[in-house]
Amino acid sequence: MPHPRSPRRAIAAVIAANVALAFGPWFVRLADTGPVAAAFWRIALALPVLLIAALWTDRRAVGRAGSILAPLLIGGIAFAVDLGAWHIGILRTTLANATLFGNCAVLIFPIYGFVAMRRWPTRAQGAALLLAAVGGVLLLGRSAELSSRHLAGDLFCVLAGVLYAVYFIAMRRVRQTMAPVPALALSSIASVLPLLLLAMALGETILPTQWGPLLALALVSQIAGQGLMIYALGHLSPLVVGLALLVQPLVGATIGWAAYGERLTMLDAVGAVLVAAALALVSARRPAAQ
Repeated sequence: MPHPRSPRRAIAAVIAANVALAFGPWFVRLADTGPVAAAFWRIALALPVLLIAALWTDRRAVGRAGSILAPLLIGGIAFAVDLGAWHIGILRTTLANATLFGNCAVLIFPIYGFVAMRRWPTRAQGAALLLAAVGGVLLLGRSAELSSRHLAGDLFCVLAGVLYAVYFIAMRRVRQTMAPVPALALSSIASVLPLLLLAMALGETILPTQWGPLLALALVSQIAGQGLMIYALGHLSPLVVGLALLVQPLVGATIGWAAYGERLTMLDAVGAVLVAAALALVSARRPAAQ
């Protein structure tokens, strides 16, 4: 649908989505289940709420699912493996590395957008990508730690980031014909069983003794965060969505400071300003230039 400018509501939604999603690694570390089991509960606890909301907003969505069954399944399964890999990686590397590699979709998804449109980035887009890249390096480069001790965790997070981009691509296709809540609910159905089977195959602890972190993971990350992200996918270009992922490192650094006493520096502030400038630059451009 053509809009003269990126909708302000969608811009606000994608920023709020990334703020909510940035809390995910903290909740995973607080959970007393296995990491993949935590991902299963994230989906399972959110699914009844999403299904009720989907039926309330669009009862005919299920009947239309057959026409987009392939992208729904691809999106749901890709998201399941993405979450499983990322949660494993979160526990095997630093939070900075997990955020950095887990959001490598920041590059992949915009590249997909340009390939799909069969054109090169404009000067404004190139400038925005450069600003975002420098801002991302400043946000994460100071604290990221590359070592053999974290290699396995880093690789799991890279895999998660690639699959997150696959999820975005599939769900962008779904959003062309379906509202955000039914789209998220139906894709979540495809995610929940693979996560449970994987957690059981890995011999993880499935049932928690403390439900608080898992409920927070479901409400904040899945319902709020992913719900707002799916909404934004139907209104914003891949470039804007991809650059908005860099909001997560800033929020993650703030959470690290509040929860673990991790120090914030002037470089973090400069990085945040550059990321904000990149988002402002691309969100104000006409779709023909996106």
